[in-house]
Amino acid sequence: MPQMGVSVAEGTVVEWKKRVGDWVESDEPIVEISTDKVETEIPSPATGRVVSIVVDIGATVDVGTVLATIDTGSKPGVAHVEEHNGNGNGKTHAPPISPVVRRIAAEHGVDLDQVTGTGRLGRVTKKDVLAFIDSQPKAEPVLHMESPYVEETADSGQRTADSAPPPPPVSPVAPAPPADGISIMRRKIGEHMRKSLDTAAHCTTIVEADMSAVEAARGKLSYLPFVARAVIAALREYPMLNSTWEGDSLVRHDEVNLGIAVSLGEDGLIVPVVKDAHELSHEGLAARVKDLAQRARDKQLGPDEVRGGTFTITNPGRYGALLATPIINQPQVAILDLEAVVKRPVVVGGDSIGIRPMTYLCMSWDHRALDGVLAAQFLGSVRRHIEEFSG
Repeated sequence: MPQMGVSVAEGTVVEWKKRVGDWVESDEPIVEISTDKVETEIPSPATGRVVSIVVDIGATVDVGTVLATIDTGSKPGVAHVEEHNGNGNGKTHAPPISPVVRRIAAEHGVDLDQVTGTGRLGRVTKKDVLAFIDSQPKAEPVLHMESPYVEETADSGQRTADSAPPPPPVSPVAPAPPADGISIMRRKIGEHMRKSLDTAAHCTTIVEADMSAVEAARGKLSYLPFVARAVIAALREYPMLNSTWEGDSLVRHDEVNLGIAVSLGEDGLIVPVVKDAHELSHEGLAARVKDLAQRARDKQLGPDEVRGGTFTITNPGRYGALLATPIINQPQVAILDLEAVVKRPVVVGGDSIGIRPMTYLCMSWDHRALDGVLAAQFLGSVRRHIEEFSG
């Protein structure tokens, strides 16, 4: 099990891309792993033939555990290898189905035996089950055939609904989510966040920033790369916030490796890292973040791209959020939350009132490493760099 982040101690096997007897090239995807930080395909470390698979799908093991063995001395070609269990019996296998696919199928009441798999050896993939769901006829709304608004006739005591209003439509009842409907990644996220709350002395400081200068310069870009540049500049002024914990020691970093939280929808959250972000302009940051976010959603990130972060930015404001108290991404000491940019009346130029695009910058920080004065000074620096942006 590869190390996929300083704070990651274990991972779960989601899918094997190869089986015993298969030939695999170096850097070719061999297994898909899920942790609280990433769900990604792991490349083979060598070229050769898979001779054993040690860890089954769905199993969670510690970092450093052997997952499979590869014979690097074998030659490519057709191999006639059978997989055996501990008793020496030969055994046949149906194509494995990942927990994500099973969860989607359970949520929509899909019998996976009815889904045609297009994956290797006929394996049913996420794409297959979603296509099957889309192909099914949509259920018609169910109507009450008898209105609750009824009257008793004076002579017969029979009910009549002649004068009743039209019966209201009733939405189809969605199937109840399965008891184990939480994805592996989301469970790991919960464990990691709970550990962070139990470990760090969380505090949150909030400042308000005028985004007028950024608004005038950003064009089609989002606010995020401009705020990221301001954060990097402030980290240069207050390097204590560009630190990570190593045991009980706090290590201050010269390079800024900026983590950017990316939502994966129902599957969870991932934090790819922009390495050496201090060397990039706001345009370069925008391009790098866009690339990492797209590959994160396509599950194409490598382990090195989700570890080594020194400071993290999360951006729920794009969805309209106004305030938040984010949880620190261990082993870092702070995380900045960029909230929605909203036009508000503010005091400008003495006693005048003006309409300005304003946002709240919310930063959670670890009181073990910082204090309130330093946190406020850092956020003041971020605000100053945002409001004085000149391109």
